[in-house]
Amino acid sequence: MKKYLLSVCIVLLSGVSAFCETDFLKGKILKIDMEDMIAEREGTSFGLSLSGVSYGSSVSLLSIERALDKVIDDDKIAMVFINADHFHAGMADSEEIRHRLKAISASGKPVIAYGASFSNGSYYLASAADRVFMHPQGSGNLTGLSSTQPFVKDLLDTLGVEIQLIRHGKFKSAGEMYIRNDISPENREQYETLMGSVWATVSEEIAASRGKSVEEIDAMVNGLKLSTAQTWLDNGLVDGLKYRDEMESYLLHLFGTNDASKVKSVDLKDYIGKLKKGPSGKKIAVIYADGEIEREGREIVGEKLAREIAKVRADSSVKAVVFRVNSPGGEVVAADMIRREIELLGKTKPVVASYGSYAASGGYLISAGCSRIFTDNNTLTGSIGVFGMVPSIGKAIKKNLHVNMVSIGTHEHSSMSNGMEPLSEEETEWYQQEIEGIYDTFVGVVSEGRSMTKEAVDSIAQGRVWAGRDALEIGLCDEKGSLLDAIKYTARLAGLDKYRIVCYPETKSLWQEFMSSGKKDKDAPLVNMDDYLTPGFKAVARMPYISIDSNDKILKK
Repeated sequence: MKKYLLSVCIVLLSGVSAFCETDFLKGKILKIDMEDMIAEREGTSFGLSLSGVSYGSSVSLLSIERALDKVIDDDKIAMVFINADHFHAGMADSEEIRHRLKAISASGKPVIAYGASFSNGSYYLASAADRVFMHPQGSGNLTGLSSTQPFVKDLLDTLGVEIQLIRHGKFKSAGEMYIRNDISPENREQYETLMGSVWATVSEEIAASRGKSVEEIDAMVNGLKLSTAQTWLDNGLVDGLKYRDEMESYLLHLFGTNDASKVKSVDLKDYIGKLKKGPSGKKIAVIYADGEIEREGREIVGEKLAREIAKVRADSSVKAVVFRVNSPGGEVVAADMIRREIELLGKTKPVVASYGSYAASGGYLISAGCSRIFTDNNTLTGSIGVFGMVPSIGKAIKKNLHVNMVSIGTHEHSSMSNGMEPLSEEETEWYQQEIEGIYDTFVGVVSEGRSMTKEAVDSIAQGRVWAGRDALEIGLCDEKGSLLDAIKYTARLAGLDKYRIVCYPETKSLWQEFMSSGKKDKDAPLVNMDDYLTPGFKAVARMPYISIDSNDKILKK
């Protein structure tokens, strides 16, 4: 046992994080070994396919952040162990979790990561650890980021389908795929800048953690230097190669024993379950806007979320609000309903915005008036612009189905945007004026909320999408920080030392969702705004969905 009583100092060379074992570790291992999806809210889902029934659950990002924040001062937790193979999250979520892991390491508690294979996303997270180990027969690569975008105009021309895209914003590319057979110079410019900014954050943080330069990381990527586990070790991105049993022995060694029964561990989900909700009384509300903004559906329904915000405004026990936005935008009227309620809420309580993976277009519109905006470097935001699309499929039906569609109306423009005939020049101009009016209003909202001139907003708008780190530079956001950072800031703003976090809207179980489907909403408003929408046309303030898939490619859906 004497060999275990010796103090061992593990120092990682070349500037890599270090931790010293002046005493052997005491306490438990917090294990981050999750197969559950990380999402904005906890929930469950199921699906049916030819292979059977699939069932899954998600853990909220806020719960993970709060748990990792608690670890710093929890004497019962000695270290953190991450199984990177079972950790799947978007780049912005990984950035927030990574920030907490670095704080744990800085507090003196070791953070150890292990993986059989690494990709851009999983290694970005794992590199936050003091020590990173890999399975001896593992493999992986860092490839950088790529965007794959389809253009279907040639196909639509073949079918005889015509699409008229009416927009304001030369960078507003959400409908570009229908009217072009190749990417526009403006769209190429914004995506090259966007991906470059996201990769800059990833590569800079990996380089800093591993004592490398960004140039060295980029040389590994461009030179395809990483493949087998040995190449990862040779290039200094991992600290050792270990089988799982050897990894277990290493962890036992850190506790000064070779007896597994003497070292206890706790799973992150179980640790989350033991978190205290906080004292009753004064509350900070986290209002989630997660998904695409719609007039009806299952994601962000404008009228429903607006009513939830109104309830928070009327609740005197809620002293401050964090508006958590994770949305690429959506339908304009629905977004403006939410924006208006946030504006009214801000007149009664402090309201701070926190951005997730997306807060773009309509997602930016609804939150631009908040008193302070927190963003991650990897957040996609901006996209201040608007577009509408009117399809014309009458020729396609006649060409492919040999059915002739004849429209009869009472007035000259009765068939306007019925989807069968192309718009006339006069009708196109009418829609363009509607789009211009919406864009001008959008710019005005941002101008007032961000204390910028309309000319300054327009110069960075035009539908352009920005990475969070660039949005901070141009004034669209105020501070880099996670959801938990935003909550702590809001508490200080409201003068709260002790508070309870409450989340809105209330999440429903699958059974509750099923039972409530089809039921009339008893809180439905007397005035239904759908009655005032132009038939066949809805202006939208939305950017393309962009996500990191298993191969770490940025995809456009």
